Amino acid sequence: MKNIIVAIDGPAGSGKSTIAKIIADRYSFTYIDTGAMYRMITLYCLDNNIDFEDELAIKNVLDNISLDMQGDKFFLNNKEVTKEIRETRVNENVSKIASIRIVRENLVNLQRKISQGKNVILDGRDIGTVVFPDAQIKIYLIASPEERANRRHRELIQKGTEISYDEVLNSIKERDYIDSTRKESPLMKADDAIELDSTGLKIDEVLDFISKKIEEKL
Repeated sequence: MKNIIVAIDGPAGSGKSTIAKIIADRYSFTYIDTGAMYRMITLYCLDNNIDFEDELAIKNVLDNISLDMQGDKFFLNNKEVTKEIRETRVNENVSKIASIRIVRENLVNLQRKISQGKNVILDGRDIGTVVFPDAQIKIYLIASPEERANRRHRELIQKGTEISYDEVLNSIKERDYIDSTRKESPLMKADDAIELDSTGLKIDEVLDFISKKIEEKL
C-alpha cells in the first residue's frame, strides 16, 4: 500500500499545526512541522546577526545549521529551542527567511527526505503546491484575520508573552501579505485542495472533517 501524505496549507494562525499534531497522534502518522524548520533558521540568523537581506551570507551558514525534531521539542545545533522559536522576534522575521529561495530548496529537500517510506502529515504554505503536489489529501485551512489573531493572542498570553491583540493582528496581516506575495512558493491554494474555513468552528469539527478524508484513503 502506498504511503499516505496529508498536506495542510494555510495562513499564519489558522490552526494548521494544532490540527496536524492531533491527526498525527490519532493515526500514528509522522508529523513534520515545516514552520518550525523555518523558525529555527530564523532564530539562528537573529542570534548570529545575519542580515536577512544578505542571501549569500544566509546560504553560507546553512551548512552550519543542524535541525532536529523530537516529538514536541525542537533542537537547533543540538540545543533545545522549543520556546525560543515562538518568540515575537522570530514571528516578525520568519516570513523573510521563508521567502529566500536557497532556504526553501534546502528545507523542501529535507522534508521530502524525512517523509520517505512513511505516512506523514505536514503543514505549511506550499506543501500541496510545491513540496508534495501529489499528496493524496490536501487541505487549505483558513480563518478570518481577527479569528486567527484571537487564537494566537490567547496562546501567547498563556505562555507568558506580554503582547496586545492589536500587535498580533497587525503581525498576522503583515505575514499574510508577505507570504502571499513573495516570489518563491507563495501561499496559495492548490487546485485540488479542499478549502476549509475554520472561523467559528470547534476544533473537533475540523478534526472530524479531515479524519473522514484520511479514512477514505486507508
